[in-house]
Amino acid sequence: MNSPRPSAVVDAALTAARAASDIIRKAFRGNFDVQFKADASPVTEVDVGAERAIKAVLQERYPEYGFFGEETGRDHADADDLWLVDPIDGTKAFVRGYPVFSVQIGLMRRGELVMGVSCAPCWNEGLGELIWAESGQGAWRGLLGTPLDAFERLRVSEIDQLGKATLSTGNLATLAASPQWSELGRLIPQLNRIRGYGDFLHYHFLAAGKLDAVVESDVNILDIAALAVIVREAGGRFTDLDGRPLGLDTRTVLASNGKMHDAFAGLALGG
Repeated sequence: MNSPRPSAVVDAALTAARAASDIIRKAFRGNFDVQFKADASPVTEVDVGAERAIKAVLQERYPEYGFFGEETGRDHADADDLWLVDPIDGTKAFVRGYPVFSVQIGLMRRGELVMGVSCAPCWNEGLGELIWAESGQGAWRGLLGTPLDAFERLRVSEIDQLGKATLSTGNLATLAASPQWSELGRLIPQLNRIRGYGDFLHYHFLAAGKLDAVVESDVNILDIAALAVIVREAGGRFTDLDGRPLGLDTRTVLASNGKMHDAFAGLALGG
């Protein structure tokens, strides 16, 4: 099945992601300034430049939409349509020179996530990986330079038993400090495999049927907005650890192929 023609908002997000990717690829493993935020997380001049490039494209196409960016903050964030942007999700990886980072562009419409673009510009030995998804249109993946009509449709796995399932974990500090940590310990011996791919990678793998569930307890909505749409449009389910839909204040993730979601319900933090 050929990829459907992207809507205007998808086209805008794809154009913006490619503009940011050009900046990131030129700087990767080069010399750039690194600063540290109040939470000790790094930010580089490349993050800022990439976000400005994204914002310029999106605001030119949709000046009435709001914008919430990791580096430049909120602009008309009360608008019905709100872009959610992390120009380099995985800055620590970018700074250390390994390619597990991505450009994340999501669109929230009246509180619902409706579109997502995830672009890993230096993955696949530098060929990059690009996934786009929109409500009702499926999730579609290709190399960064591949024509969109050649993209392949992604589908989650059909695994429905813990003994056959692969779980990937990301940031877990809050879960590790909670009583629910013992529940994760109870589940791990029942699983086929546990991995820790992190950042965009385990969500791309989940959407492609290469693993079956993802758990994280310390995230930002900008990290996961686009990825949530991708997983959902590939046939999966994406909530917080308490099973609630995502919002601007979401900090935890339980993502799965849908069939495995209830198996991890005991990890709910009750926040």
